[in-house]
Amino acid sequence: MRCLFVASECYPLIKTGGLADVAGALAPALAPLGCEARVLLPAYPAVKEKLQATKQVAQLPDLFGGAGRLVEGRTEDGLGILALEAPQLFDRPGNPYLGKDGKDWPDNHLRFAALSWAGREIALGNAGDWRPDLVHAHDWQAGLVPAYLRFSGRPHPPVIFTIHNLAFQGLFPKTLLKALRLPPESFGFGGLEYWDQISCMKAALVYSDHITTVSPTYAHEIQTDEGGMGLGGVLRGRADAVTGIVNGIDEAVWDPGSDPNIDAHYGVRSLTKKAADKRALQDRFALRRRRNVPLFCVVSRLTEQKGLDLLLEALPLILSRKAQLAVLGSGDAAIEKAFVQAAAGNPGQVGVVIGYDEPLSHRMQAGADAIIIPSRFEPCGLTQLYGLRYGTLPVVARVGGLADTVIDANLAALRDKVATGFQFAPVTADALGGALARACDLFQNRRLWRAAQRRAMAQDVGWAAPAAAYYDLYRALLARSGSAAAA
Repeated sequence: MRCLFVASECYPLIKTGGLADVAGALAPALAPLGCEARVLLPAYPAVKEKLQATKQVAQLPDLFGGAGRLVEGRTEDGLGILALEAPQLFDRPGNPYLGKDGKDWPDNHLRFAALSWAGREIALGNAGDWRPDLVHAHDWQAGLVPAYLRFSGRPHPPVIFTIHNLAFQGLFPKTLLKALRLPPESFGFGGLEYWDQISCMKAALVYSDHITTVSPTYAHEIQTDEGGMGLGGVLRGRADAVTGIVNGIDEAVWDPGSDPNIDAHYGVRSLTKKAADKRALQDRFALRRRRNVPLFCVVSRLTEQKGLDLLLEALPLILSRKAQLAVLGSGDAAIEKAFVQAAAGNPGQVGVVIGYDEPLSHRMQAGADAIIIPSRFEPCGLTQLYGLRYGTLPVVARVGGLADTVIDANLAALRDKVATGFQFAPVTADALGGALARACDLFQNRRLWRAAQRRAMAQDVGWAAPAAAYYDLYRALLARSGSAAAA
């Protein structure tokens, strides 16, 4: 079985969020099951710099404003990549979506239409010798792949589409319909029209053969009017074709037993060594070296969607319990400023680093006692999975993938020895404060806290189970289409 991933980012070549981790980890996780997956990716400067063993496989002479070409190569770890070179669209350093002013590139509609068009050409056998049995498109940037195939008028492979975050929908003026090579009949209530605009996300929801998202709870939430971001009705109409599959993480990269970024390595049987990582983290954030108080951490975008304004409201609870807080992230200017002020006003107890630092994020997972993730919505979330892996108990809102991956340390769960963290609902500052208070209380019972850490670290958070679920779904779609690759 051959599967083409179409994605706008892929770790380790280019990353801004969890989409890159999924594209970079799921594809190789499918290989042991007999599925050869290659990732079609824009050839940003960072991608061209890191891609190995490259060779041209196809010319694309008319690619939305200029010529392009497909280059085949591999990552350092051997993942097969098809890089779309189109200098007029992708030769721009920095963030793949935003200019230096922090705003979307004004031609993003053309840039990601080109990515989707290249996916169409590969799927139809018009671009090189390698042709997939199935196409797996990811998020709105690849949302036009299903539409282009549907209106190609030619037999084509089944298309599966994964929603990583429904909040980002790729909306553009309807006047661009012709420029995007979309037929007039595609623009309607039953097509890709959304409030008199073109929606790349809706195009994918309407024209894909199957839709997945990154957790079962989020799959339910997005079919409601409250959580559907205006597309709940569309998704309810396709309920039989919507599946939630929780993401995994790369257990080789995120391993407290061998992580090169942390000070002391440890495991389930050597949790006492985690204390050295806690001391190192306290030093890094200028916090007092205190062993007997919980050290909470945050590794996140500092935005209201992530619930970090709620943490600011709940901060007095952390301070009153003599606990500590280390924050790494960037985002809304007002929230950044408030955390910096909190650190200045509470030296030794609150520390903040504005920005993002991948090695430091590993050190925080290793050194903190608990990680706070108070998101108002969260399709899957990865930081709580890292926390489980590192015995850093997650404190999470009961939404999306957070609800699916963390077992609340209530009395019943503690009695039955299944608790792995703390959940709270509704998503309010008071409820978050209650969860933080419970975490502080449990921390003082070293026997119960250690037991919860061991259970957290024993959770299966890798890609084997999700990859098997995707593989089964691929086979079902191929069997339905009559493809021999389903055998």
